[in-house]
Amino acid sequence: MIKRTDSYHHKNLRRELLKAAMSLLDEKGVAGVTIRETARRTGVAHSAPANHFANRKSLLTAIATEIFKTLGQRITAQLASAGPDPEERIRCFAESVITYGLKHPHRFRLLWLRDHLDNSDESLVAAMDMIYENLVSELTTTVSSRVSPESQAISLWAMVHGYVCMRLDGNLVSKTDEKTGELRQHAIVTALLDGLSPSRRAR
Repeated sequence: MIKRTDSYHHKNLRRELLKAAMSLLDEKGVAGVTIRETARRTGVAHSAPANHFANRKSLLTAIATEIFKTLGQRITAQLASAGPDPEERIRCFAESVITYGLKHPHRFRLLWLRDHLDNSDESLVAAMDMIYENLVSELTTTVSSRVSPESQAISLWAMVHGYVCMRLDGNLVSKTDEKTGELRQHAIVTALLDGLSPSRRAR
């Protein structure tokens, strides 16, 4: 039985509500995240979240924003230690997303449930753009290709997203590449890099 209390300082309640909602998401998936259950877990009256989240979509949007921010920070941190090698930096980006998605399946799925989110929310858009612009920047400076960095970014993101979703749905399992012996999630990035870079194909 969760003891109810309204003693949270006003500026801290939003953070506590998000923390509770994130836990619900991890445990029960998107369907398990409701305003009422979030309030109950936080220990406040069912009406208390209304001061911070007008409805369930608002709450889910705030959660998705935090997830994008966390993912973006992890990518940035990994790139900071990746060194200057172009291939290694692209691998690092892809691996960061794949690892996060496989570790936090419900969080990853929420990010792409567009009908559950307020896609005009400025904070959400900014958090998404930070990751995408980071990827485009990396591709602009590291990969020579016949197509634009935007097309390259879409190609890489689509591959990573598809691979994670297929793993989460059980359509793929973790295996190693039959020729190189590297993990499949690494090998698919190698395959994409071979396609993007004419110099790699000529080797």
